[in-house]
Amino acid sequence: MSIYPHTGSRKKNAQRGQPHTYRYLSLEKESTFWEHVEVLRWSIARCVGVVLLFFAAAFAIMPRIFDTYILGAASSDFFIFNLPGLSMGTFAPLEIININLATQFLTHISTSFWLAVTVAFPYIMFEAWRFISPALYSNERRSTLFAFTFGTAMFYTGCTVGYCVVFPVTLNFLARYQLSAAVTNSISLDSYMGTFLLIIFIMGIMFELPLLIWLLSRTGTVNRQSLTKYRRHAIVALMVFAAIITPTGDPFTLMVVFIPLYALYELGILMARRT
Repeated sequence: MSIYPHTGSRKKNAQRGQPHTYRYLSLEKESTFWEHVEVLRWSIARCVGVVLLFFAAAFAIMPRIFDTYILGAASSDFFIFNLPGLSMGTFAPLEIININLATQFLTHISTSFWLAVTVAFPYIMFEAWRFISPALYSNERRSTLFAFTFGTAMFYTGCTVGYCVVFPVTLNFLARYQLSAAVTNSISLDSYMGTFLLIIFIMGIMFELPLLIWLLSRTGTVNRQSLTKYRRHAIVALMVFAAIITPTGDPFTLMVVFIPLYALYELGILMARRT
């Protein structure tokens, strides 16, 4: 069941302080709580259906892409290591081992699921937009559409940065670091995939920082002057936050996570309102 706003009634009711009206199946009436729940239920059902569809496709092709893309960061052939000025030389490939009987099967399922969620993320945002847009005025609708579109783009940008830069640099620094030549590094599949998914999704969420600042500036909570004034405090806070979300405690990984966060804070300053 779809919802269509009745603009004239909405303005009149807003002036009178009466509830907003919607048009259901060409019959105008007030929207009840359960009618909203019904619309939300179908939106969630469609999202689940799309995720399951992508999950089935990802599960089928996962063995073909696992070695090339997911385990690609463990190889010296990964493109970031061969960029001009960033070459790390040649090194032996990492040894990924499995010590639990069901880990490979469970990894197949979990990786397929998270890949499906990532691919279906724009559709999930579209369903969220379609659910709330009838209750918005035209100016609110434009701002909300920008927030959804910009937020989706920044999420994918963050996941890309996490996959292409943060994860491979972190992995190859820590996995090849040796305190003693007598200790051999063997990375378990659980440890590898946990770090892989954690870094990528954390970077995707962290790239929503400019959108958060923009929303707070729209509500008057912050503005460009206050963000600039407290830049030093923000640097300390971002450094502490980066230390908390960093999967390891070494300074190298900390800086790899902190630098993109600070760049996002500066972008948020540019997007914030002046007053």
